[in-house]
Amino acid sequence: MPTAPPTRCGAAGCYGFATKRGRCDEHQPQPWANRARKQDRYGMSSGTMRSLKRRVEQRDNGCCYVCGREAEEGETFDLEHKIPISEGGSARDMDNLGLICAEDHELKSKAEAARANRARAERRRANRGTSDLDPPARERG
Repeated sequence: MPTAPPTRCGAAGCYGFATKRGRCDEHQPQPWANRARKQDRYGMSSGTMRSLKRRVEQRDNGCCYVCGREAEEGETFDLEHKIPISEGGSARDMDNLGLICAEDHELKSKAEAARANRARAERRRANRGTSDLDPPARERG
């Protein structure tokens, strides 16, 4: 079976042959290059996050704030914002932080994502047809 002829790299000004995803080896995208760091997302360093987690672990005696289960040997719970920052929760307020087990964290994250998707869909429906970019309607007459 014949193979397709080699194609050129899609990067501007590059004439090398594409090896993967339309780019040469030199111009392959770097994994996680545009991913925001936790420090950028939450406005605090990882050291501050670890310090907050230790304080919450001491306060809650290592128990999940949702189900009350204690961590088993070798198991660690995640530090969770009870009210998501995206919904107005505080990033550093101890009352908004709690430990959460993996099972409850997954359920809570799915519920938060569904809530955010519904809110986004409602905003789209509310803004439909009211864009300033839409040309004005012409009167027929």
